[in-house]
Formats: sequence, C-alpha cells, structure tokens
Amino acid sequence: MNRSLTKKYFILGYTLLMLTAGWTIGPAIAYWMPDHYFEWYPFIPGFFYIFGWFTIYMFEACRQYAPQKIQLVYLGTKGFKMFFSLMILLIYAVKVEEMKMEFFLTFFVFYLISLIFESWFFFRYERGQKVKK
Repeated sequence: MNRSLTKKYFILGYTLLMLTAGWTIGPAIAYWMPDHYFEWYPFIPGFFYIFGWFTIYMFEACRQYAPQKIQLVYLGTKGFKMFFSLMILLIYAVKVEEMKMEFFLTFFVFYLISLIFESWFFFRYERGQKVKK
C-alpha cells in the first residue's frame, strides 16, 4: 500500500466505525435507558474521531521521515491517547456533577472500540510490510 492509500483506508474505516458506533450506542442508550443518556454523549465519538485523524497523520509523517521508528510512534500515540483520555475523565469528574458513571462507561466503550480498530489496522499494515520483504 502506498502512503495515501493507507491513510485513505484508515480514515474511511475509522469514519465508518465512529459513525456506526456513535449512531448506534447513543440512540440505544436514549431509547432503552433514557434516564442514563447524558448531554455530553456526542463529545465522546467526536474526541475519538479527531484523535484517530491525529494518529494516522503521525503515522504517515513517521513512515515518510523516520520509518525505523514507526513502532515507537505507534506506542507514543497510544500513550498520548491514554493521557488525554484520563485528563478528560478527570475534568469531567471535577466540573460536571451529573451522570459521571454513564460518561465513564461510555467513554471506556469507545476507547476499547477505537483501540481494537487501530490495533487491527496497524497489525494488518505491519503484516503486509513483512510479506513485501
């Protein structure tokens, strides 16, 4: 896969994943557990979507300028994502007094969804690179 094709596949897959998850989980909570739906719900898929874009652009830049450090950048983006996620959870816990557990659980579900997709995508990428060699 060339650079632009890898980036296009990631962005397309990640967009479809976040749209599907966002449009499925939010309405499911609102329909089956309306008293657990919280106002900040749309922020969660948006955060992970924006962070997905950041991840693929960092990956592309690394692949272009320092391909030997690709695994380090992958781990770095995961650490960066975890740090920002914890900061958001902490800020929400301190500033917003309502529905903390619902926010935390929903955030965790989206964190897992995004982590699984990114791990699967980059595993496939690395496997493809080894096959080429």
